[in-house]
Amino acid sequence: MALRTYRKKRDFTKTQEPSGGPRAAKDKDAHFVVHKHDASHLHFDLRLEMNGVLKSWAVPKGPSLDPADKRLAVEVEDHPLEYGGFEGSIPKGQYGGGTVQLWDRGPLHYEGDVAPSTALKKGDLKFTVDGEHMRGSWALVRMVRRNEKRNNWLLIKHKDAYAKTGKAADIASIDESVKSGRSMAEIAGDKPAKKSAKAKKAAPKKQAVKKAAAKKLPRKAAFIKPQLATLAEHPPGTGDWIHEVKFDGYRVQCQVRDGEAVCYSRKGLDWTHRFSEIAEDCSGLGDCILDGEVVALNARGETDFSALQAALSEEKTDKLVYYVFDLLAEGGGDLRELPLSERKARLEALLDGAPNRIRYVSHFDEAGEAVLKSACRMAFEGVVSKRAEASYQSGRNASWLKTKCRGREEFVVGGYWPGSSGKGIGALLVGLPQGKSFAYKGRVGTGYNQAVVSKLLPQLRKLKVKASPFEGTQPASLKGLIWVKPQLVAEVEYAGWTADGILRQAAFKGLRDDKSAAEVGQDRARKVVASGKAGAVVLTNPDKKLWPDDGVTKADLAAYFRAVGPALLRFIQGRPISILRIPDGIGAQQIFQRHRMGGMSALIEDVKLSKERQPYLMVNRVEGLEALAQLGTAELHAWGATADDIERPDQFTIDLDPDPAVSFADLKKATLEVRDHLESLGFAAYLKLTGGKGLHVVTPLEPAADWERTKTFAHQFVSTIAEADPKRFVTVATKARRKGKIFLDYLRNGRGATAIVPWSPRARPGAPISLPVPWSLLEKARTMPVFTIKTLKAAEKASDPWRNFDKDRKPLKFK
Repeated sequence: MALRTYRKKRDFTKTQEPSGGPRAAKDKDAHFVVHKHDASHLHFDLRLEMNGVLKSWAVPKGPSLDPADKRLAVEVEDHPLEYGGFEGSIPKGQYGGGTVQLWDRGPLHYEGDVAPSTALKKGDLKFTVDGEHMRGSWALVRMVRRNEKRNNWLLIKHKDAYAKTGKAADIASIDESVKSGRSMAEIAGDKPAKKSAKAKKAAPKKQAVKKAAAKKLPRKAAFIKPQLATLAEHPPGTGDWIHEVKFDGYRVQCQVRDGEAVCYSRKGLDWTHRFSEIAEDCSGLGDCILDGEVVALNARGETDFSALQAALSEEKTDKLVYYVFDLLAEGGGDLRELPLSERKARLEALLDGAPNRIRYVSHFDEAGEAVLKSACRMAFEGVVSKRAEASYQSGRNASWLKTKCRGREEFVVGGYWPGSSGKGIGALLVGLPQGKSFAYKGRVGTGYNQAVVSKLLPQLRKLKVKASPFEGTQPASLKGLIWVKPQLVAEVEYAGWTADGILRQAAFKGLRDDKSAAEVGQDRARKVVASGKAGAVVLTNPDKKLWPDDGVTKADLAAYFRAVGPALLRFIQGRPISILRIPDGIGAQQIFQRHRMGGMSALIEDVKLSKERQPYLMVNRVEGLEALAQLGTAELHAWGATADDIERPDQFTIDLDPDPAVSFADLKKATLEVRDHLESLGFAAYLKLTGGKGLHVVTPLEPAADWERTKTFAHQFVSTIAEADPKRFVTVATKARRKGKIFLDYLRNGRGATAIVPWSPRARPGAPISLPVPWSLLEKARTMPVFTIKTLKAAEKASDPWRNFDKDRKPLKFK
C-alpha cells in the first residue's frame, strides 16, 4: 500500500526502474541512498530505509556538510528498497525522465528513543549515516507553514567530527557514481567510467556471510534439476520458514562460467537465445549458478504472463526481468548442501550492484498468511514458503510449499470449439489428469485475440483425434466440437468452481511450453476445493459480521447478492459504478471507491471513460457481485448512463429527502405529487425505496439529451413544484432552509453523479436495502416500508415491479 503512489506514476513497461515487491520492515541493518537526478532540473534525492520502503525527499541544492546550511528537502512518494541499487536513464515522457546517478549510499542508524516512524510523524527525524560523501549525524525537520501545498522539510548537518565549512562542505559538486564510478554525462550516454569506480568502497555494509564449507562443483556441471514446491492450501506460520512472493513467469537456471552465461528452462532446454539480454547481464557476475524466474512487468509493475509470452513471440525481450531467489554454486563451489539462509545471504551479496535487469528476491519470516494476503493484494501469483535451514533438493518435496492467490492454474487441453464462424477458437475444453484417467474441468471461453489464434490453432489441428479424451463427465454438446490429444498445457485464470468441480468464468492466458501434460496436477498436496456450494468466489473470513448488531455476515452478503443478482445486474450492467466498502463492519471505517485497487478480482472490471483520467469500476455478472461481497461492499451506486454512451443519460432521478420533522404521510403525499407531475409531462415514473428516510422517483429516458440538458430539466422540474408550494418544498441543500420541508434533490443528474442501485444493501443499522417497488405499496403504507437483507422474502425477490422500465423510455423535452 505504501508504494501505490510510486507505482501509479510509472509505466514499468517503459522504464527500467524497479516496481518493488512487498518487503519486511526491519529495525537493524538499515541503509540510506542518495541519487543525483537530472530531470526537469538537477537535484538530489535522499532516501532513508524505514518500514520496508525508502522514505524519500528531493533536495534541490543537495546536501551540505556545513551545519549553517539548511537545505530545503521536499518529501515525495515512498520508493521500493530495490530502488537503492538503481542507476541509469529514465525515458523522456516518463515520470522523472532524465539521468539518475547513484551518488551515495551506506549504513543508516536512527537516533533518539522513539521509533523512526514516530519521529517522522512528529517532523523531527535524527539519523547517522556512513556513506562516501554524507557521514555523521543529520536531521530532517519539517517546516510548518500555512497553505503549504508541498511537504517541505529542512536537511541540516549536525556539528560533529564530519562537519565542514567553506568549499570542503560543498559535496554536492561531486559528480561520480559510488556504484559505477561514472559521471552524469557518462550515464546519460550509457558509457563506461573513464576513471576507476568507488562503488566497492562505498557499498553498504552487510552482515558477515558465514563461510561454511562448500563442495567443489565440476568445472563443466550439467544442468541441475530444479527444486519444486508442493501446492498447499495455506502457507505455514512462523518458525523455520521464510516466505517469498511467487512470480508469474518462466523458471530459469542461469549458469555462468568464464564470463559466459547459459540460461536453461526448468526442463533443461538451452534458452539463452530467448533471454539474451539477461544472459549478457549475468555474465559479469563471476562463476555461479542462479535459480530464478524471468518475468514481464506491466505498467503497474505487476508480473504479466501474457506479456511475457508476447515478448518472446515478438522477440522483444529487452524489458524482461530476472528475479533470482537461490544460489546453487559460486566460484566453482557447490552450495546446494548449505542452508537456504546462507545461500540467500551469499546471493544478496553477489547481486549487490548487479544490472537492474537482475534482481534479488527478498523474503519474510513473519506469519505466512499475512505475507500471502499482501502478495495477493499486490497482484502477485502467490507465495512460496521455504525451510530456512534446508538444503537445495532437486525435485518436488515438502521443504518448499507454494500457496497461490485464487484463480490461476495449468490445465491440459482436450478439445476446442471453433466458434460460430467455424474458423477461430470459441473455447478450449480443458481437464486434469486424475490417476490413469483424464477428467473434464470446463470450458475456457475468452482470451483469444488474433495473435493467439494464429499461433494456437495450427497446434490444435495437428493433435486432432476422433474421440473425446475425457472420461466420466463430458462437455456439453456443441456443434462442431473438435477433440485433440491431451498434450498442450494452458495457463488459465478463473473466478471459481461450481459445486461439481467445473471451472467458472475461465480465461486463456497462454500456453506453457515449459511444462508437459503429465506434470499438470502433480504438485497438488491436496485436492483443490474452491468455492463449492458457497458460490464462485472463495470468501476469506466468511463469518465476519459486517452488520454486527444484526448478525449479518460476509457470507450472508454474498448469498444475498447471488439471490438478487440477476435483478440487480439489470441496473448496473454496462454502467460505471462506485462502491462503499465496510471491511470491518458498519461501525468502523467506510471506504468509498470508484477505481481499482491492487489485488481486486478480475471479475470486477475496469471501464475507461472519456474525460476521466482513471478507469471506473464495472460489474457485469453475478460472480462479480460475489467478488464485491468478498471486499465487504455494502453499497453500489451507478451512473445514469451506460459506458458506451456515457455523455447521454438514459434516466433521471428525483430524490425526496425529508427533514426529520416531516411526517411520513407528508413525504408520501409529496412523492405521489412528483409522480403525477412527471406523468402529466408524458414521462413514466418508477418508485424506489432508498433504504433510508427518503424516496427516489426514477424516470427512464431515451439517451438523447446530454448531461447539461438533463440536469437543467431536472432543476426546472423541481423548481416548478417548489415555487408552487414553498412551505413544503425546497431545492437547495442548505440545512437552515430545509427545516420542516422536503428537499427535492435534482443534483444526482449531473455528469459523474450516482444514485443508489435498486436491490443494493445500505451501510446502515438493520442492513436495509434499496428496493424497486410498485406505487401501490406506497399508496397503502402508513409508515416507511423497510426491507433488509434478512427479511426480504422469496416472493419479493422474484417480483419485478419495474419490468416495463426499458419499454417506457422517452426522449427528454422541455415545456
